[in-house]
Order: sequence, then C-alpha cells, then structure tokens
Amino acid sequence: MAELTHQTILIVDDSPENLTILSGLLQPLYRVRAATSGQKALRIAGTAPRPDLILLDVMMPGMDGYQVFERLRADPLTRDIPVIFVTAMDSTEAEMHGLEAGAVDYITKPIVPPIVLARVHTQLELKEARDWLRDQNSYLEAEVTKRMAENELIQEVSIRALAHLAETRDPETGNHILRTQGYVHQLALGLRTHPRFASTLNERYIKLLTRSAPLHDIGKVGVPDSILRKPGQLTAEEWEIMKTHARLGSEAIELAERDAVEPVDFLALAKEIARWHHEKWDGSGYPDGLAGDAIPVSARIMALADVFDALISQRVYKPPMPYEQAREIIAAGQGRHFDPDMVDAFFARFGVFCDIADCHRDGPPERTP
Repeated sequence: MAELTHQTILIVDDSPENLTILSGLLQPLYRVRAATSGQKALRIAGTAPRPDLILLDVMMPGMDGYQVFERLRADPLTRDIPVIFVTAMDSTEAEMHGLEAGAVDYITKPIVPPIVLARVHTQLELKEARDWLRDQNSYLEAEVTKRMAENELIQEVSIRALAHLAETRDPETGNHILRTQGYVHQLALGLRTHPRFASTLNERYIKLLTRSAPLHDIGKVGVPDSILRKPGQLTAEEWEIMKTHARLGSEAIELAERDAVEPVDFLALAKEIARWHHEKWDGSGYPDGLAGDAIPVSARIMALADVFDALISQRVYKPPMPYEQAREIIAAGQGRHFDPDMVDAFFARFGVFCDIADCHRDGPPERTP
C-alpha cells in the first residue's frame, strides 16, 4: 500500500453513504476531511490547515455545489484551492457548466475508483507544481527587491562619497549637499501636479532627481585651490575659471556614462544638473546661455535650490543671510534668474525649506521674526 501523503482532501456531500465510499477510497493515500453541507464545507476550507483539493457534490439542499464554489472563489483564503465537482448529472451541459465555472475537473456518479484516484492524483500534482512555482516566484521577487535595495544603497553611498570628495576642496559648504538635496525633493513634489511639469515629474523621475542632486558641484574638483578657497571676491579671469566647474562636472559624468554597459538614468540627470544648474531663465547664465524651457527641468530646480542655500550659508567672502532676506532675493529673480512657476512652488513650501536648513545647518540659523 502506498504511504500516506501530507496532502488533505475535503469531501463535500450531503449523503453519508457517498462520503463513506469516497473516504474509504482516499483515506489509505490522503488525509481526508468530510462535510455534509455547504456551510460546513466553507468553515473547514477557511480554517488551517486548508485542504489541497475539494471534491464537491453539486446537488445539495440549502446551498448547492455551485454556490459553495462561488463562495470559495470569493474568499482570498480559499480561492486557489482546486475543486472537482462530483455529481450524478452526467450531461455534457452540466459538465461544461462546472468547468466554465472554474472547476478543475468533473466526476460523475456512480464513481469508478481508478478514475477517481487518477484524477485526484493528477490535480494534486498540478497544485503542488503551482504552489512550488508560486513559492519560487515569491522567493525570486524577494531576492530581486533585496538586490535592488542593495544596489540603490550602494548608488546613494557612492554619490555621497563623490559629492563629499568635491566638498573636501571647498569645506565651507558643510551640509550643502544634504540641504540642496532636500530642497530639490520638495520643489519637485510641489511641481509634480503642475500642468507644465506633470508629464516629467513622475515618482521615478523625482526619486532619480533627488538622488542625483548631490553631484551638481562635482566639477569643483577641477578648480584650483587658489580660486576655490580665495577669501575674497574673484577677479574676472578667476571667475571664468570658476565657471568651468559646470562643464568639468558634466564631462566627468559623461565619461562614467560611457563606461556603463547600459544607460544609467540617474547619471543622465546628474549630467544635466552639473552642466546647467547655473543657467538662468532669461538666458544670462552659463556655460551655454540657455533660456526658458531650453534649460532642463532638473537643472532649473537645482538652480533655485543652490542659490537659496548659497544665500543662507556662510562663505569666506560673506556671512549667512537671514531666510526672509534670501526669500526676497529669490522673489526678485522670478522670471529672470528662475522659472516663475518654480518660484511659486518655492514660496508655497518656504517653511519646509527653512526646516531643512535648520536640520542640516552649519551654524546658528539667522531667521527674522
């Protein structure tokens, strides 16, 4: 005799005689549970351990087999349990109705034991295969999620490391990259429903933009210390050299892009930000003199964030500016230095900008009453 398996079969039939026959046939091979009504069958099926297969009589008083089946399919706990209809109705129409309802098989009475055993065995094997495949898919999905999270963490750490490398050349910026990253995120969130930006600022774009923001000044590693750390105003010649950091940064990121086996989305945004975050809405910025919508959205957002932080931060050549005064300067640049709609978004979230600045401040903030 074959060894008893771990699989459980629920037999549902209002006739004790039929239950006895099916139980006697299946018990040597499987764990068998029995129900004499649809309500009892639903209770058994909904409690652990749930059956691996249900043999369901169609013609039952009260709740017939089709109604029981509908209830089973409506419950997330039981919807995946395979069901074989067992009935004395041997018409093709009845069999088609059962199969169309979603049953995996259809057995007519009086039962033929070898046929019942073969069909039960087949359906249990199929269920076992489906369960294994589902478990494998769940495992693979979990592994993919884990790997993606690890890759994103490595990516973020690498970006921060590169950004901090640039800051070692310009130590007075302190927590500049953390603040500007927060500003960029808030501006993007404030603009995502705006008709001009809704098609661009989706969730993924905002995530990549925020991640890329710390690389905006990576090109400063190519500026001589005598200029970068000069404790006073730059000469015209020195300023021209300082401005090259935008081009140097974008070129460095482009070289990294070329080394990648396939396109890396956040590098594309980082390159935009590095090259064009000093462009101005009216076309008077650098390095390419872009104007208006010709300036990428990413760079326009970064421009406002960068200027606000520069205004409120201490530099070797100036003290930090009070938040409200910085707000007035941003307002004065609306439509000239900055995209007008982005300035409106900045006004709407000004309090959040101040909170970010307080959270990552280099020294005591200077907020006006």
